[in-house]
Amino acid sequence: MTAPKLLAGGNPQIAKGEGDAPVKAYIEAMPGWKKRVGVALDTIIERNIPGVSKAVKWNTPLYGIADKGWFLAFHCFEKYVKVTFFKGMALDPLPPGQSKQRDVRYLDIREHDKIDEAQLARWIKQASDLPGAHL
Repeated sequence: MTAPKLLAGGNPQIAKGEGDAPVKAYIEAMPGWKKRVGVALDTIIERNIPGVSKAVKWNTPLYGIADKGWFLAFHCFEKYVKVTFFKGMALDPLPPGQSKQRDVRYLDIREHDKIDEAQLARWIKQASDLPGAHL
């Protein structure tokens, strides 16, 4: 089996799919330090949201609640991994990254950033309780 192609910014090209397997394949294909971030994000989400729904669409892992929609995604860029909270404007405190989309907020994680797992878990729990995005 050949390794997935890396697109712009090192984002893995993974076939669209539902469930844990395509998300794990995406994380496994994340280059260098970004894989550490992907593993950490997946672990924090699974630990805080038992039974979380997962999928890969548009070469992006998505996390959601069945029948409620997607609450979070992440994507590799050259210098950071962008975490997207689809209803981020409803989170307290607001994630730091602004978006042109009204409800969305971002968290960019760079190579040497220490992930604030406690804050990330609070955002994830809050986001999972909201109606999600239907993509």
